[in-house]
Amino acid sequence: MENAYKVLIVDDDPMVAMINEQYVCKNKQFKVIGSCRNGKEALAFLETNSTDLIILDVYMPDMDGLETLKKIREQKINAEVIMVTAANDVATLEDTMHLGVIDFLIKPFAYERFQIALEKFLANRKAIKDFAVLNQSSVDHIITNATKIASKEYPKGIQEKTLTLIRDYFAENISPDGWFTGEAIAEKVGLSSVTIRRYMNYLTGSGEVEESINYETGGRPSVLYRKN
Repeated sequence: MENAYKVLIVDDDPMVAMINEQYVCKNKQFKVIGSCRNGKEALAFLETNSTDLIILDVYMPDMDGLETLKKIREQKINAEVIMVTAANDVATLEDTMHLGVIDFLIKPFAYERFQIALEKFLANRKAIKDFAVLNQSSVDHIITNATKIASKEYPKGIQEKTLTLIRDYFAENISPDGWFTGEAIAEKVGLSSVTIRRYMNYLTGSGEVEESINYETGGRPSVLYRKN
């Protein structure tokens, strides 16, 4: 796509970088223009290449993601940043938020959650493009509606009506330990097991539902879900 947004991936793990690139390329509004193994490589790349979005890992050798993000802001590089980390400590989250990241993904994350991060970027860009001249009203619209747009735009194959059915199932049904099988959910809401699995992947990736596997079935292991 000629007018696709340009994405730079920065991660020292080649496998993770490759997966992130595959996730990006599934959305035709984006294209990957480069992949770097650490912050130093990324900053060198950005000296001669403009980019719209950077997928930036936190823990990397030579120069980690936080230091790289600080340099990006100091050098006033015009790019949004989605932070990726295996850590879930509050301090890291606060530091990155203060430096203006558009989203924060904790590994391992599902494809659906990654697409939500891309949708947040698109929502912000759309909100800003809607106004040629800024006043207080338009600024308020950009700040509030960018989040609202992102929250309403679901990845391909995910519909709000079906999500409501599944959420209502968790709200209206009780089990001794809170866990439900995908098969039980599918039967109750009238959807196929394949469809339920897709929606459970989305809800798990967004942190709304947690997943476990029951190996004590005497046969094929059963996937279990419960609401967080």
